[in-house]
Amino acid sequence: MAFGRRRQAEEPAEGPEPTDEETGNAPAEDAADDEAPETAAAEEGGPWDSEDDYPELQRLDFGSLLIPVASGLGFQVNFEATQVDDEGNPLDGRPVAVLVQYEQSALQLQAFAAPKRSGIWDDVRRETARDIEEDANGQTQEQEGPFGTELLAMVPAALTDEVLAEMPQEVREQLPAEYIEQGWAPQVIRFIGVDGPRWFLQGVVQGAAVQDEEQFQILEDVFRNIVVVRGEAPMPPRELLELRIPKEFSEASAEDEEEKVETFNPFERGPEITEVR
Repeated sequence: MAFGRRRQAEEPAEGPEPTDEETGNAPAEDAADDEAPETAAAEEGGPWDSEDDYPELQRLDFGSLLIPVASGLGFQVNFEATQVDDEGNPLDGRPVAVLVQYEQSALQLQAFAAPKRSGIWDDVRRETARDIEEDANGQTQEQEGPFGTELLAMVPAALTDEVLAEMPQEVREQLPAEYIEQGWAPQVIRFIGVDGPRWFLQGVVQGAAVQDEEQFQILEDVFRNIVVVRGEAPMPPRELLELRIPKEFSEASAEDEEEKVETFNPFERGPEITEVR
């Protein structure tokens, strides 16, 4: 592999176990004798379920995700267009992910429904690795992290004229000449996941925090202190838990907006993530 790792994870058994979707069996989410999976971070604390006795912190309410606020953090909501005009411009949309930004790093967050009897991170991790290797011509490897097994991926990122124009000059000047000539550069992405009681939380780390432990520590603390609000409504496994815009986004005044939250164009895409299917 062309990029570093901390510790080799155990190799997964050959051939993933068939899921309920593959066998056609209905998920036994509400069976009385089923036990919710323990989270990988259970011994050290969160991420937390809304029914847990979690520590009181200032958090932004994104509906299914309560995300802690700290100095230096910026927040962006990524939208998926549900209506477009004749030219393809978005008219309406729904929030599908929350992006937490810190210095040169970003953490993209999504929560999904999961069966009560089992977690889905093992399957999602294998599928994500397969998609990256087969569809994106990338490389992947597993490593152990603070929340259990992670997936580290390296994918080619296009360096179009538009991307280069938006890139800070000091970053552009540091790009090797061969990257600009070939029109792409390797991009390293770190996928972390935690299975909770009837939910799955995924974080996608990009930027300096992939390998910079100081910046990753900030995003790790954010991830660890997230509260997931699953709700009681039955949902098929892997369905995205509903997100909403916090009231602070509209209430923050221009003077204190930077100290509370940073808002962005809602249809501006953040880092690409692999869809949980």
